[in-house]
Amino acid sequence: MEFPRRRFLHLAGGAAAFSALPRPASALDYPSRAVHVVCGYGAGSAPDVVARLVSQWLTDRTGQAFVVDDKPGAGTNLSTEAVAHATPDGYTLLVVATPNMITDVLHHNLNFNFARDIVPVAAVGSTPFVVVANPDFPPKTIPELIAYAKANPGKVNFASNGTGNLTHIAGEFFKMMAGVDLFHVPYHGEVEAQTDLLAGRAQIMFDPIISAIGHVRAGKLRALAVTTANKIDTLPDTPTVNQFVPGYEVLGWLGIGAPTGTPSEIVAKLNGEIGAGVTGGAVKAHLIDLGNIPTRMTAAEYGALFADEREKWAKVIKFAGIKLD
Repeated sequence: MEFPRRRFLHLAGGAAAFSALPRPASALDYPSRAVHVVCGYGAGSAPDVVARLVSQWLTDRTGQAFVVDDKPGAGTNLSTEAVAHATPDGYTLLVVATPNMITDVLHHNLNFNFARDIVPVAAVGSTPFVVVANPDFPPKTIPELIAYAKANPGKVNFASNGTGNLTHIAGEFFKMMAGVDLFHVPYHGEVEAQTDLLAGRAQIMFDPIISAIGHVRAGKLRALAVTTANKIDTLPDTPTVNQFVPGYEVLGWLGIGAPTGTPSEIVAKLNGEIGAGVTGGAVKAHLIDLGNIPTRMTAAEYGALFADEREKWAKVIKFAGIKLD
């Protein structure tokens, strides 16, 4: 039977129109173009280094470029806002670090809400911090630091990457737990802070091990203690802070987030690919060499971590009276 020509043209036109409509993002054909990974920290910082490792892994796995776009400023708020307002299609991702999780505690007039506007995608791992000192600073251990600080209240300078940064809050946490008075000196980023620490204009710093390890190995900085619950292989002879200050533990969590509304299939695909990277192969080895602790989590588990970290650090922020608005 001959198919009516008018009916055929109608169906064909409808099919063409349907194919021209935007299709929902699918994990099957994702990614089909470059993906931007927005990082709120400068080049060479711990989040930037980890972001580049993970992005290269994803590029190799998917055949599409995952491009790190450093957008530092305003305590990661510039980067987070850019991603929060981006199209939720999986082509704009956010490097999530612990400060992102507490941004609403520090800032009250933002154009976004991290918990509402960013969905967890995948954890990469945690970065231990290390308490480092200029070699000319007299204390060589945490007990000596505590005794020196108590004998010289307010005269021991600790550098940070900026007010409200985890390098700052980790120092305030130490003050709270050890009962000492340290003088906080905020800098505009890690490079400035480390420059003054190396020059002796600052005395100590609670620094991500990824950033400090090169200077420690070169003898330019002295490692007093690591901030993990147990000793770590990267600095096996260095004690933990909590050996002397029970309950003190600081980990800088790093991972990937995406705008709320990103299809769950894409989140699941990214979670699987990133999880494979941090649990085996060259990515895991690189992270460990840098002092990172690779950690695989489901997206739901990573979201629960967001809430736990926010609760922990909100208490320290309240104790220290840190205000940024």
